[in-house]
Parts: sequence; structure tokens; C-alpha cells
Amino acid sequence: MKTTIFIIRHAHSVYTPDELGRPLSSKGFSEAIKLCHALKKEAIDIVISSPYKRAVQTVKGIAEMIDQEVILEDGFMERKLSERPIEDFGAAIKKVWEHPTFFWSGGESNVTAQQRGIEATIKVLDLYAGKNIAVGTHGNIMVLIMNYFDEQYDLSFWNSLEMPDVYKLVFENKKLFEVTHLRSES
Repeated sequence: MKTTIFIIRHAHSVYTPDELGRPLSSKGFSEAIKLCHALKKEAIDIVISSPYKRAVQTVKGIAEMIDQEVILEDGFMERKLSERPIEDFGAAIKKVWEHPTFFWSGGESNVTAQQRGIEATIKVLDLYAGKNIAVGTHGNIMVLIMNYFDEQYDLSFWNSLEMPDVYKLVFENKKLFEVTHLRSES
């Protein structure tokens, strides 16, 4: 039985230090509308999201389109890089990707964040087998999940992601066998 997860990196957001409450920007709201239209033809059954506001706002239109509520799942929250803001974000993210068990003070290692994301993904595959599921999430955790199934999804891949970005992951018996990049302009 095939199960499809449309893993969606959130649209552009307004930066605030409040990770949980950071909203989409006006550009992000426009992008989320385009995304909703692009996914209309995909027959989405279920919409799940990280509890972060920007991820929920990105997929809310999809849920409304199919007359469903967005189901919140903490496992799809963005990886916590550090307890405090980091001066050189690029160098900090590079280090955790080069050393998967390394973590900055108060943050998650790639191994820890990936395990959390995979547990959430397996839960979704178990609960909604045979369905088409839209999952609103964040760039780093998205790539860590994809990397678990195929190591080609790495830091370089993360650097190439857009906001929003969508990958269609097709699973059979919890084994990933097809990945397709979707464009919101479609």
C-alpha cells in the first residue's frame, strides 16, 4: 500500500525571536495561497503541521480546502540549534551537519532532531496508511527526515530549498521509493 507525504517547508516569515509565534510575512501569505492551489490536484486527505505558527499558516488553506482541521504534531517542529542566538548561523549549521552527534548548548544534534522527525513520520505512516498527507514543517527538520531515508539529502540540499518548498515522498511499507519536487507555481 502506497502512502504519500507532501513534506512542505513553510513560506516566508517575519523574523521575531518568538520561534513558536513567528507569523508568515505578506509575501509568505501570498506564497501559501499559491501552494494551496498547486496542491489542489493532489487529493490531500489529511493536513498535519508543526505547531509553529508559520508552518500552520502555510498549510491552513489546504486544510480549509478539504474541510479538515490542521493536526499539530510536535515531532515536525524545527530543530533547535541553540539555546541562544548564534552569531554565525551558517558556520553553526555546517558544524552540526558535519558532526551529527554534536550539539550547541541547549540545542539538538542532527541525530536527536532526526530521530524526533522520524518518529513523527513513522507515526503518520502508521496512522494514515494509503492516504495523501500534507505535512507543514521547517527546512532543517524536513531535510533531516529525508536524509534518514536517502543520504543525498544533506546540507547542500538544505541550502537549495526555497520558502515554501514541497517534496512529494511516496512510501510503500515505510520504505521511501519515490521523491518528486513540486513547484507552487504549478
